[in-house]
Amino acid sequence: MGVFAGRDPITKKRYDLTEIVPAGQNADREAQRVLTRLVHQVNEHRHPKTNATVNQLLDRYLERSKVGRKTKKRYYELAENHVRPFIGETRAGRVDGEIVDSLNAELRRCRRHCTGAKGLIDHRTPRPHECDTRCKPHECEGLAENTIRQIHYLLSGAYKKAVRWGWVSVSPIDSSDAPAPSRANPQPPRPEETAAIINRAWRDDVDWGTHVWLKAVTGSRRGETCAIRWRHLTSNYQVLHMQKAIAQDGRDIWETDTKTHQDRRITLDEQTVELLVEHRQRCVARAEALGIELSEDAFVFSPAPDGSVPQRPDTVTQRYRGLVQRLGIDTHLHALRHYSATELKMSGIAFDASFRGLCEGCLPGIPGHGRLGEAGAAFAGHAV
Repeated sequence: MGVFAGRDPITKKRYDLTEIVPAGQNADREAQRVLTRLVHQVNEHRHPKTNATVNQLLDRYLERSKVGRKTKKRYYELAENHVRPFIGETRAGRVDGEIVDSLNAELRRCRRHCTGAKGLIDHRTPRPHECDTRCKPHECEGLAENTIRQIHYLLSGAYKKAVRWGWVSVSPIDSSDAPAPSRANPQPPRPEETAAIINRAWRDDVDWGTHVWLKAVTGSRRGETCAIRWRHLTSNYQVLHMQKAIAQDGRDIWETDTKTHQDRRITLDEQTVELLVEHRQRCVARAEALGIELSEDAFVFSPAPDGSVPQRPDTVTQRYRGLVQRLGIDTHLHALRHYSATELKMSGIAFDASFRGLCEGCLPGIPGHGRLGEAGAAFAGHAV
């Protein structure tokens, strides 16, 4: 027995509510009861509590959500490209688990949501350009599972609010499973690769070498390292208080909480303290040469002599990418934050012995680094 329940807003296919009534003495009576119940379900689905559409629900939710600036922008982009075109005009109360599953299937089919028409081109950039060999015939490729998870969280958050506001009785997202999170598989550079990267960074620019060094030994994220101010270094630079991060969206940058929204204190080893003291001396000397006083609120890594502005995270990523490409090392900046933890697990030795400095031969003309010891030279692959 079946009752027409409408059409899928994504695939436009007809779907029915069906139920099989086993044969028997009271089959007719049972069939009538099932039919009444199915019709009631369809009517309840067709006449939800509110006439508000999914578009209106998303607008209200995103307007009031307290997520971070970049996350909210990302949600707007996902809604505009992957949700509104399919179910945006559907009444919020008419969306059910089957429609959500159908949407997920479309997201996995093609990220451009093509109709199968011939002649489509996957352009290398959305900006105006002249096509070349990098612009290729379109091939369907689904969204990454992590992106589908973000869309799931967007809809889940919106429908939880809809339940609270009395727009719907239950959330249809609860009947749809979120895509499983991808398993973390960090591939940090090998010790000899890390040594080569830091050696080259030092040769390019002493300040840049200090930046890469500190990121490697603390395992901090790029935005966190950019947000360090001199006042965050306490106890004669022996303790680093990681409080903030620098976020970036295009050319806009701003200070925000760390990704975990938690402060943490990191005890620095003696050699890192030496490097920071020398870095401070360089910064003070540059500021004094221009008649500027370097305040404790200045950023440790800054393109400005007075340290008034932080280093841009995207600039750090691009510079690091160019660095490793010149060395022929296949790695990226985020992988460096996993280096210390990996080495600790593999070596079974204390943190201050897992990553020592570089030998004097690696750092010509830079005072003090020859004192970083035999462990550093061995790490870098050089004789003391």
